[in-house]
Amino acid sequence: MSLDRDTLHAFAGKAALGFVFIWFLLGGIGHFTATAFFIGIVPPWVPYPEMAVYVSGVFELLGAAGLLVPQWRRRAGIALFALTLCVTPANVHMWLHPELFPLMPEPWLSRVLGFRLVVQVFLLYCIWQGAIRSPAPAVAAA
Repeated sequence: MSLDRDTLHAFAGKAALGFVFIWFLLGGIGHFTATAFFIGIVPPWVPYPEMAVYVSGVFELLGAAGLLVPQWRRRAGIALFALTLCVTPANVHMWLHPELFPLMPEPWLSRVLGFRLVVQVFLLYCIWQGAIRSPAPAVAAA
């Protein structure tokens, strides 16, 4: 059984959507269960870091829920894409200042934090593919 392009496209979109949903569901929950960790990674120039963590956690959970409703999926995807762009400076800050985050010894920490930035790009791609991009138009049978 061979898979055609449309079938693969549909599967990739659903897989991306599932990844994005789980990412933001777990991340959103994490903002409330590991608040101190998330406050610790907020760059020093962001005012009210505790509030920023709670607000972003709420938006992550709302976005994840929005992905489950087909009529809201695209809007939720756009919001999660924007949110991901907004929180990217925290990941860049961690990568640029690994000494502030002694989670593991060097050079592993720098590698993990660098990989996290790659994951950030992959996450944006998955949001685009799974929630924002219009589905491939159906090909009419001749």
